[in-house]
Order: sequence, then C-alpha cells, then structure tokens
Amino acid sequence: MKGMDVIIAGGGIAGLSLALSLHQAGIEVRVYEGARDLAPVGVGINLQPTAVRELTELGLGDILAQIGIATQRLSYFNKLGQPISNEPRGLMAGYKWPQYSVHRGRLQLELLGALRERVGEDRFRSGLSFAAFEQRGDRVRVRFRDRESGTEVFDEADILIGADGIHSAVRRQLYPGEGEPRFARQLLWRGAVEAEPFLGGHTMIIAGHFHQRIIVYPIANLASGKLLTNWICQMTVSTSAPPREEWNKRVAKEAPLAAFAEWRFPWLDMPALIERSGDIYEFPLVDRDPISAWTFGRVTLIGDAAHPMQPIGGQAGSQAIIDARTLTRALLAGSDANDALKRYEEERRPVTNDITLRNRGFGPEAAMQLVEERAPNGFVRIEDVISRRELDAITNSFSAAAGLDVETVNGRASFVQPANRAALAM
Repeated sequence: MKGMDVIIAGGGIAGLSLALSLHQAGIEVRVYEGARDLAPVGVGINLQPTAVRELTELGLGDILAQIGIATQRLSYFNKLGQPISNEPRGLMAGYKWPQYSVHRGRLQLELLGALRERVGEDRFRSGLSFAAFEQRGDRVRVRFRDRESGTEVFDEADILIGADGIHSAVRRQLYPGEGEPRFARQLLWRGAVEAEPFLGGHTMIIAGHFHQRIIVYPIANLASGKLLTNWICQMTVSTSAPPREEWNKRVAKEAPLAAFAEWRFPWLDMPALIERSGDIYEFPLVDRDPISAWTFGRVTLIGDAAHPMQPIGGQAGSQAIIDARTLTRALLAGSDANDALKRYEEERRPVTNDITLRNRGFGPEAAMQLVEERAPNGFVRIEDVISRRELDAITNSFSAAAGLDVETVNGRASFVQPANRAALAM
C-alpha cells in the first residue's frame, strides 16, 4: 500500500521492528516514544527462530550474532536439580535460523540505531507520550504530550499503531474501563551477572515447579571469556500486586537469597549468582485477558499493547516481531487500510489469545509441575514419573499452536518479500 503513512506510538521492540519493516516495504513511518533517552535497561529476552528469521530478513542477522548467544539447548530440572527433559533449540533442532538469547536493552538500541540510519533521525521522536487520537475520515489525528514541559504535539497519518506496551494508552482509549493488568500472584526477581559458562555455555535451564522456579541463561559473550548470565527467580506470593510505579524497582538481594538459599546444583550455584549480582529488579507476573478486537477503523494494536502475556516459553518479544511482519504484509496486500488492519487482526489475534491462555497454564513448562506433584522428593528414573510421550505431547502442542514447529517456520513463505535482495538491508 504505497503512498500511505503510519504513526507508531511506542519505541520498544514491537514499535521499532514494525517501523523497520514498514520502511523496508516502502511505507512512510514515524515513531513516538514516551521516554526521553533510551538506555540499555532490562535484562534477557529470548528470540525464537521464527522471530530471528524476520529480523534476518530485515538485514539484522549479523547484529544478532554479535550481541547475543545462540541457544542450543533448553533443559528442564526439578527443584533438586534432577534432569526432567532436554530439548535441542535453534539450529540444533533443525531450524534454518538460530534461537538467540540477548540483552533486551541492547537489542532495543540496535533496532533504534538501524531505524535512525535507514529511515532518518527525524522519524523517531522521544520524550513524547501518546495522549489521544481522533479519526477523521481517512486520517487519524494524534495528540502527544511532552513529558517534561507538558507541551502538546499533534500529528496525523493514514494509520495509528499502538505499540506502547502492557500499559498502552492507545488501548486505554479503546477500552477505557479495562482496568489494571491481571496479577498472577507471583513475583519475579531478575538480574544479570558475569559468570563462568555452565552446561556448555549455550544452554538455557528452567528448574523447579509452578510455585517456585529459576530460569537461567547466558545473553552475551564478555571480553573476560565469561558470559553475561541472565537469571530469574520466580515464586508465588500472598500479597496483592505492587503499584505500577514499583514495577521494575531495584531491590536488595536478601529476598531472593532467602527464598532460593538451597538451590545449589553440581552445575549451577543459584545463591552465588544472586550474591555476585549488582542491580536486582522485582517485577509482578502479569498479563491481561484477551480482548474481542484490536482494530477500530484505522487504529490497531501490536505486541504487549495487543496481547500482554506471561513470560512463559520466551514468546512475548518474538510474537511482537511476528505481529510487525504480519501487519506489514497485510498493508502491502491491498489498497484499503481498514481491510488490511482487519486481515492482520484476523490472522494474529486467535494465535496470540491462545498463547496467552496456555501460558497461564504453565505453557510448555507444564511437565515440571507434573513432576513436582508426582515426585516431590525426587526420583531415581524420570521415566517412572513422566513418560517421553507425555513430555513430547506437552512441548509439541504448544509449538504447533504458536506456529513454532520446525516445519512451519522453515517452510512458510516470507511475510514481506522485497523486490530485490539488496532491499533486505534498506
């Protein structure tokens, strides 16, 4: 749909990926981000091969290889460190593209750098928060507010995309009575620390059960020869959800240390990782109930603004990138913006709604809970607790529902097909 222009509210992974994708397709785009200065904050994120394929087709494959770790295995353990299952990942599983574990903030800055280089410095405006939109015929008029001065800025385009996260102000205008995100009564403590490689240096581990578990994986190579290692300690709590201003707050290490003091395995010492960590952040485990529609005329949602989900199975960032490419394809396929946005939603909303609800049931990690229930004191042979067939059924059902199976990812056509190979890096 050449000749159109798009405003994106939100400069996170979803918004920046969409902006790069639209630019590659020849669609004019402008991004507005509420934060004044983007810094490499946050911790680890996993990019599934289906998302890595799309970023590679955007000309970013070499950057991912430089800043991330190609994950080769995902290993599940019980709370005692006994192995439950071991799955190959990325290239080792037969995908044509790797799975990368990477620092979220570093990825965001690389996407922003690519946007500024390809699209232009003036196409990304920071420090301007979305305030409201108004649809006028075939145009959308959008009002932003400078977070420091309070000055209002207006812009208009053919389409507005809300990519402004779980607290999306665009979504709030569409659903003013929705309320706060749904708290799953669990807290996550997260950190990143320089550490020696464990289990070969390319493995992601998840250990524990539904009410208490750890997730640990390397996200970058360091000059010292060690790895920047991302860790998450997660557990059920009886408290209510912390207020929004306390999300992502820095906390002392005493709380995670007390809860996970005994989690020392031959291949990983969790208390030692916590002790050596600098900044430790606390997050509530939240999502939102699926909504009946994302698209209203010439306005739609992507990423966490559309389908905020629990971080189970490493899906949120990857699904946002797939949103961006699916939306780009829909806009290229026809001349009517309203129809294109509806086609995008019809394809993506059922898939992401399903993932959101599956994640509430522990998603592909459900086998860990079954093992805890059947053998809370450990086991001699995992086959006596859960069969290989049962393990495979849990993993395969999630992969197929999310469109993550090898055949689907390797075999499907590209969402966006540039006119020539050189356009992949434009």
